Amino acid sequence: MDNYLAGHHEHILNDGFAIVNDVYTDAEVNSILTVIEAADQSNPAFRKTDDLFAIRQFLKEVPAALPLIFNSNLKTLVNALFGNNYFTVKSIYFDKPELSNWFVAWHQDLTIAVNNKTEIAGYGPWTVKQNQYGVQPPLAVLQDNFTVRIHLDDAGENNGALKVIPGSHLKGVYRPETINWSVETETICTVRSGGIMIMRPLLLHASNRTTNNKKRRVVHIEFSRGNLPEEIDWAEKQAI
Repeated sequence: MDNYLAGHHEHILNDGFAIVNDVYTDAEVNSILTVIEAADQSNPAFRKTDDLFAIRQFLKEVPAALPLIFNSNLKTLVNALFGNNYFTVKSIYFDKPELSNWFVAWHQDLTIAVNNKTEIAGYGPWTVKQNQYGVQPPLAVLQDNFTVRIHLDDAGENNGALKVIPGSHLKGVYRPETINWSVETETICTVRSGGIMIMRPLLLHASNRTTNNKKRRVVHIEFSRGNLPEEIDWAEKQAI
């Protein structure tokens, strides 16, 4: 592993995240946006309000995006940093419009998307969102998974960029109400359009409201290499 990749690997290991810019060219970003805009927005997986446009099971619902998302740069990064045994298990596209003023409170991503609900030791609690089952798996599953957030717009301090608590992914389930701000510090994750943020799901993260009224379009993809109990399976398992 060269020094460039080794640096990212070190950040993911110790901090729980890494930022890699210039994974996609401007032309590649525009191509991704073009196939999204061409998709059938009457599909039930598409959610559109004044504050948010979201596509759940994005890679399944917009298959034309697959070869654009998994360009040679992303494949090389994933294979070099994590190995070639990972597959995608969840994908969402978010478009928070210019006037949307969402904020997201501190949290960890503690649930995975699965194909059905059944009682299994070590799995729970369960959730259902837009006919999609979610469940909190054993900690080891979450510790091995990772997420890639592909930025299709610049994200900065005034634009609702993620803020994180470096190293919080090493502390297991870390409830937001117990954050000790006398020892923890937050970092704003500035990412340019065409860049990505790689993060562990147990990393505490949040985002502020936007103050500059600029778009925030992101493709969120979760990866795993783990096998689930035979009673359930990943809802969106797909080789890359």
